[in-house]
Amino acid sequence: MDALPVHPDSARYVSSIGAAAPLHPDFGSGLVDGRPIGIPITVSDTAVPESKVTFDIAEESDPSGYRIPRNARIENGPASDGDRHVVVWDRDLCRSYELWNAEPQGGNAWHAGGGAVFDLRSHRLRPDGWTSADAAGLAILPGLVRYDEAASGHVDHAIRITVPRSDESYVWPARHQAGAAADPALPPMGLRLRLKSSVDTSNLAPQARAVAEALKKYGAIVADNGSAWFISGEENSGWDNSQLAGLKAFKGSDFEAVDASGLQQSPDSGAVAPK
Repeated sequence: MDALPVHPDSARYVSSIGAAAPLHPDFGSGLVDGRPIGIPITVSDTAVPESKVTFDIAEESDPSGYRIPRNARIENGPASDGDRHVVVWDRDLCRSYELWNAEPQGGNAWHAGGGAVFDLRSHRLRPDGWTSADAAGLAILPGLVRYDEAASGHVDHAIRITVPRSDESYVWPARHQAGAAADPALPPMGLRLRLKSSVDTSNLAPQARAVAEALKKYGAIVADNGSAWFISGEENSGWDNSQLAGLKAFKGSDFEAVDASGLQQSPDSGAVAPK
């Protein structure tokens, strides 16, 4: 990733997202306006009965296979009126169950805007044109910055990021678009953005430095529409918000879009082509 070429439209993409807008870690500890911040990861270690889930976008959602604990946490809390993501990591089956706009229905039932089941042992992408619990049709869990990895000093994957407006197109590995307009100046879903190698990260506190170094090495993937340069991480009481605040010193002009097409091995697989 850190050796990929700069995209020829990089300057236009960065400008449309906001060259002067600051990077923002959309996760942390404690409460903001009375709500937890970040996307919670509910970890399931035991066999959970299959849940009955109904959807608003049933034609692009996996109809079954969800094993969601009754106590699964909802993004920004159970009273949230936001995206209300639910992400369940089933360690026993190595799967991620992901819902958007999730509402518990009592018992073992849920209703959601959309949802997907991801086998974390597989590189298979969703059917072309399908959304997921994210606009780009990607899995949310692999793109979240997790506290344990940042605390270890190494975040070894690309990070989910949102942009205010996107083009009516998508690039590998994304499978779905949610564009505001057909405008080549707007970033497509799936676009990879990279913190420039020239950006000095040496003075950041450890948690922020781990995130910044991942943004240099693996970059961020445009996964949804939202606020400019908002990167996603898990809700976790271990985060030090004062450390994470150091990331806000960076701005859009510190990033560049890259051409990741050379990584593609197959259009229907997220596997990276061997070097």
